[in-house]
Parts: sequence; C-alpha cells; structure tokens
Amino acid sequence: VQLVESGGNLVQPGGSLRLSCTASGFTFNNYNMAWFREAPGKERDVVAAIKWSSADIYYADSVKGRFTISRDNAKNTMYLQMNSLKPEDTAAYYCAAQFKFGYLWPSIPSRKYSHWGQGTQVTVSS
Repeated sequence: VQLVESGGNLVQPGGSLRLSCTASGFTFNNYNMAWFREAPGKERDVVAAIKWSSADIYYADSVKGRFTISRDNAKNTMYLQMNSLKPEDTAAYYCAAQFKFGYLWPSIPSRKYSHWGQGTQVTVSS
C-alpha cells in the first residue's frame, strides 16, 4: 500500500497550488480519501475529504470557498486545488485513505484513516 503526494511548493499569498496523491497497492475506489495538514507545533487536522464515489465532499471551514478536492478513480489519484492561499495555510499536507464501509461521514479524526502518504510541504510566504 502506497500513497504518494506531490505538488507542494513555496508560493506567495494569494497564489495557487494543486496537490496530487497517487495510490497503489489497494483498490482505490473502495476507499474514501482525505487531505490533512500539520503545521509545526499543531495537530494534524483534516482539510477536505471525498467519498469513494465523489458523491459527498467535506471541507474544513478554514478552506471553504478556496480549496477544491477531487479524485479520478481511473487514475488512482486524488487532487487538492488550493486558491487564494494564505500564510496560515503553511503546513505539511498529507493524503489519507479510509475503507468506505464502517465509518460515519465525514470522518474528522486522523485515527479513522488507515493509510497515509509521506506528506508534501506547502509554504505560503512573500
């Protein structure tokens, strides 16, 4: 089982980035997916989550209207389009997978997810 994030970078406030998470070693469309982020000294918090079928999507209040989560099951890949970035968005961003059955939606705690990527750094600074 492997999740690999990419797309993190240094960007100016107001800029945009698109993160990708490519999965292998498991049946991607059997899993709900999520993006989490962790800033230094803070907990790992959910940013956005998407059901296996894309039928339901959840966003944290802090990113609503600025971030868009999506997935392409044919490519085993999930995305996070981040617009209007702010310095407070600076963090390591992680993708996570959760088997589609047996959990309430949306699943907020990180302990509800079984598979994790290694993270990609997003830094928003002028």
